[in-house]
Amino acid sequence: MTQPSSPYSARLVLTVVVAMTLIVGGDAAATVLTGSGFPQTFVAWTRFAVAAVLLAPFLGLRRSEVAHFLDWRLYLRAGLIVGGIVSILTALLTEPLANVFGGFFVGPVVSYFLSAALLGERITPLRTLLLLGSFAGVLLVVKPGFGMTVGMAFSLLAGTFYGGYLVATRWLASAFRPRFLLLSQLSIGAVMLSPFAFADRPDFTVLALALVLMSALGSAGGNLLLVLANRSAPAGVIAPLIYSQLVAAMAIGWAVFGDWPDLLSFAGLVVIMVGGVSSVWFARQGR
Repeated sequence: MTQPSSPYSARLVLTVVVAMTLIVGGDAAATVLTGSGFPQTFVAWTRFAVAAVLLAPFLGLRRSEVAHFLDWRLYLRAGLIVGGIVSILTALLTEPLANVFGGFFVGPVVSYFLSAALLGERITPLRTLLLLGSFAGVLLVVKPGFGMTVGMAFSLLAGTFYGGYLVATRWLASAFRPRFLLLSQLSIGAVMLSPFAFADRPDFTVLALALVLMSALGSAGGNLLLVLANRSAPAGVIAPLIYSQLVAAMAIGWAVFGDWPDLLSFAGLVVIMVGGVSSVWFARQGR
């Protein structure tokens, strides 16, 4: 019987791709909510709070971990992801889904250089060149100086927050369990957003409630699948598959909103995917 050439099956690929699609689908539902007048802070709060409640049984808080909630580093990390979510929801008020995710993918570039500066991680000329190429793709999408909008500026801000969040995650990875880190960011994020979430109490309809659940469940389901995928494969295998989020954003943006990237933005998205995946592949080869 012939053995597969890789220990990582098509099931793993499907798991990550479905996770990315769920997260983008959640963002699409959130876009409809914010477009109908719901504050970004309220929509973001529902994603953190509902995900915390739904995922808590799977993440398994231990009694010895309760005291960790006094650790300031967890609040810094949660604040970074809260800033990223609120910024991306603000960007989606005015910009196509695929373009926003294109700008958001400045995050891996920010993470790469911040990790080198703050954590002493290794920089290689080849990976640097590929990531700078990926950043050039981001510039094609956001068009700085020749058509860049406020919404795309918020997508870059979201990616910058996310890059900082990735560095904070690496910083804390050896101190806490991965599932505890996920639970802490969801619960702390919900607490952080609570004072702002209900400043303008939204009027609920059945449709609005359904969209809230779609947004929160998409985020919760996607994050849970990523946790499960990371249990069975190293980050170096998972990371290239994250770029399927751009494909999902293009498909869902077209299907739900009728948006499709213009030629320059489409070229930028392709450059981001090729540069990002190549960078991760060479990193796995030690280059």
